[in-house]
Amino acid sequence: MKKKLIINGLIKLISGFIILMLLIFLPAGTLRFLNGWLFIGLLFIPMLIMGIVLLIKNPALLEKRLNGKEKESEQKGVVALSGIMFLAGFVVAGLNYRFDWWTLPDWCVIAASVVFLLSYVMYAEVLRENTYLSRTIEVQENQKVIDTGLYSIVRHPMYSATILMFLAIPLILGSLIALFIFLAYPLAIALRISNEEEVLEKGLAGYSEYKKKVKYRIIPFIW
Repeated sequence: MKKKLIINGLIKLISGFIILMLLIFLPAGTLRFLNGWLFIGLLFIPMLIMGIVLLIKNPALLEKRLNGKEKESEQKGVVALSGIMFLAGFVVAGLNYRFDWWTLPDWCVIAASVVFLLSYVMYAEVLRENTYLSRTIEVQENQKVIDTGLYSIVRHPMYSATILMFLAIPLILGSLIALFIFLAYPLAIALRISNEEEVLEKGLAGYSEYKKKVKYRIIPFIW
């Protein structure tokens, strides 16, 4: 079981690394794009550490996180939109460096890197709090409503973390132009949540009451 999980995880990690390298450095036209290396380090080093921790402490959750095949037809469009956004965003960031369109100052890159890492910590905390957290929209067997910790503040803290992470990415890569492309991500999340909450209300006991208790989806007092 664990051996298969390790192989699956390594395949996805390595393939993701290769794809990201191509998306960033081919448009940049060079491997000397330091912001690209910075982002890859910030992304994959914590990802590897988190994967190892989950493998040891909660392999079932790791398996859920590795499974990205959506069952809900409405979510397939959201996944496609996100994929197009990432493709365009990384390519534009690489081209931005190559042609020196609009390079952000170092302080902005450093600040974005700090936000990205803090968002990763938040992401890890959400995984610790909610062991039912798969990548696909579904109600699992014996699943219960989680209403403690970050879930007592907003209903979807995982999306809060990923929005911060993904909006920090173009800034880490030094491209303000790419940021405008990544602004499509909150829109994709809004579409995803709308369908997700319908599924949870229909299939998860107590979720309607939880919605009344915790009013905000992503951002306290705002959304």
